[in-house]
Amino acid sequence: MPARPKHRKIIGDAIRESRKAATLSQEKLAEKADLHPNYIGEVERGEKTISVDGLLRIADALKVSVTKFFPGL
Repeated sequence: MPARPKHRKIIGDAIRESRKAATLSQEKLAEKADLHPNYIGEVERGEKTISVDGLLRIADALKVSVTKFFPGL
């Protein structure tokens, strides 16, 4: 199995940090962003590539700028 791309881990970690700062569970974030909770987990772990639409929905649900998900990129 090939290694996960570095950018997926960076984005996933940033989403997780933002979600925890907002004191939301993956399930609650998924509900607010209209995404599946399993998908949120997979994105946070860097297992799935997220679309721009998905990033915008998560950013909106967390009330943060989408640029917050790209630290150092």
